[in-house]
Amino acid sequence: MKNRSELREIIITVLYQIYIYNNIKEEYVINDIIKENLETKNEFVETCVHGVIEKQKAIEKLANKYLKNWDINRLSKVDKAIISLAIFELMYTDTPNIVCINEAINLAKKYSDDDVVKMINATLDGIYKNEINE
Repeated sequence: MKNRSELREIIITVLYQIYIYNNIKEEYVINDIIKENLETKNEFVETCVHGVIEKQKAIEKLANKYLKNWDINRLSKVDKAIISLAIFELMYTDTPNIVCINEAINLAKKYSDDDVVKMINATLDGIYKNEINE
């Protein structure tokens, strides 16, 4: 059984694939992509992947409000997946806020560079302080 951190890596992998398919206008079935990346069915993965896709417009709008001089769609697809998952968890799940932010930063440290880590941290911090902790 994978822990939540490992499951988040699978989620960003699935989201990355979906963003690629969308980019090349390729047909896909979300659950098929999840199955390709996961040995056993997992509710957390399914909830997060479907949630991010369903709420993508709201997530992008919120991200763009706090991304300084950037647009979420200009980020690499991996970085977009990381920040989208973090915003989804912050806004739409009961995952503790600090866990959402720390997990996103850890994923960014693993898959991106220091500038992206700082940008994701600042963006999520702004969302947390202004949208959640009002």
